[in-house]
Amino acid sequence: MPFPRSSGILLHPSSFPSRFGIGDLGLEAYGFIDFLKDSFQQYWQVLPLGPTGYGNSPYMCYSAMAGNHLLISPEKLVDEGLLTPEDFDNLQTFPTHQVDFEAVIPVKVNLLKKAADNFQKQATVSQKEAFTEFCTSKAYWLDNYALFMALKDAQDGASWHNWEPELAKREPEALIHAQKQLSNEIFYYKFLQYEFFRQWSELKSYANRRGIEIIGDIPIYVAHDSADVWANPEIFALDEETGAAALMAGVPPDYFSATGQLWGNPVYQWEELEKQDFHWWVQRFAAMLDYVDIIRIDHFRGFEAFWAVPQGEETAVNGEWIEAPGVALFTAIKEQLGKLPVLAEDLGIITPEVEALRDQFEFPGMKVLQFAFGSDPGNPFLPFNYVRNAVVYTGTHDNDTTIGWYEKAGEWEKRNLDLYLGGISADGVHWDLIRLALSSIANQAILPLQDVLGLGTEARMNFPGTAEGNWQWRYQADMLKAELSDRLKHLTLLYGRAPR
Repeated sequence: MPFPRSSGILLHPSSFPSRFGIGDLGLEAYGFIDFLKDSFQQYWQVLPLGPTGYGNSPYMCYSAMAGNHLLISPEKLVDEGLLTPEDFDNLQTFPTHQVDFEAVIPVKVNLLKKAADNFQKQATVSQKEAFTEFCTSKAYWLDNYALFMALKDAQDGASWHNWEPELAKREPEALIHAQKQLSNEIFYYKFLQYEFFRQWSELKSYANRRGIEIIGDIPIYVAHDSADVWANPEIFALDEETGAAALMAGVPPDYFSATGQLWGNPVYQWEELEKQDFHWWVQRFAAMLDYVDIIRIDHFRGFEAFWAVPQGEETAVNGEWIEAPGVALFTAIKEQLGKLPVLAEDLGIITPEVEALRDQFEFPGMKVLQFAFGSDPGNPFLPFNYVRNAVVYTGTHDNDTTIGWYEKAGEWEKRNLDLYLGGISADGVHWDLIRLALSSIANQAILPLQDVLGLGTEARMNFPGTAEGNWQWRYQADMLKAELSDRLKHLTLLYGRAPR
């Protein structure tokens, strides 16, 4: 569906300032919403909000529907009477500019376990009723997720396909026994989800009241080691004997990589999904629309055809394209949910068939200005080639910041940009690209906060193809200055993107 002319900011909640070493859903999150409102922005785009595993990537989560408990605000737990300020005595000092996950996780988990224990012992009647209602309404994914995580802890973190066969294959008697044996641990994981969604719901309500809509992110694939694959093996391409991925997701060799990218996620058994009227996907979209307003679909092209690599391959070279039933899927979702507020991440190898799928459902595609100046006038990322039903970014979470990109750009690319702009302004190349995005005909413009702040490569969020050192950047509270808000507000007004 086309969207009105508007703009917003890309920022993951883990990047908020916080005394606990990682951004959370507390006071600073509300301050950021106020900054968006004051700057005349109408969108806040986040990365996937799921519970992260190895590498801390929000694109490789233990569940496609659960929330990341590391984003729960301990200070809000004090407000609920589940922690006390004294619980924060002797809290260690964390870096303010990045997340040190190894240091953060044990500290945060200890606080969350204490809060869960206190909830069990002293929750009020209304709190217990709210918890029960939450568990009932989310049971279709929550029960499997909580049991999966409790079992994973009991198995010292081993991937589910390496558990005892009766647990890996979900034999009913084994699951009943595990539910009894691990009842406290299951409660703990349900409590974490209750708290995450309670805090997130309050924050989203505040944002919506302030005129801010939230753009969430659905990765097309889920992690192999996830509650989704463990609980629904029939809809994934798995080895029947071992449970390993029989066909792995990725992208083929291209200009950027001679061996392609091998992601390792299992691809879908689309024929089985279609027999089920895409029930799992409908549930996934419904779950997302419970807590975001708009959904960005990552790797959209995989819904038209996907690259599948056989088990045992170490690169993505020996794969093949397999068609996917994208039209049938999105038709089923629309019929059952009634709306498709979707943005399509249509970067990469895009064919006319992918474009036709995107356009059939009127999904806006993505334009990235950092990709615009390295080739010829036919480059689809140059603003004069845009259509209105599109969303333009200066860069994404996978790009360098605009300042970092410009510093590393080749002379040809810099010359093209210079000619296009009529010279780099005294405001800096980041504001030049922000102006270019806001002034384009694309209906939506999304700006990474790092570019609004004018930061370099040190603030980059992700280096694709590297397993460590990503997803760490955080800003400091004093960076959101009134003059920045004013500048962004005036440009947003000038280019017709202000709220009406």
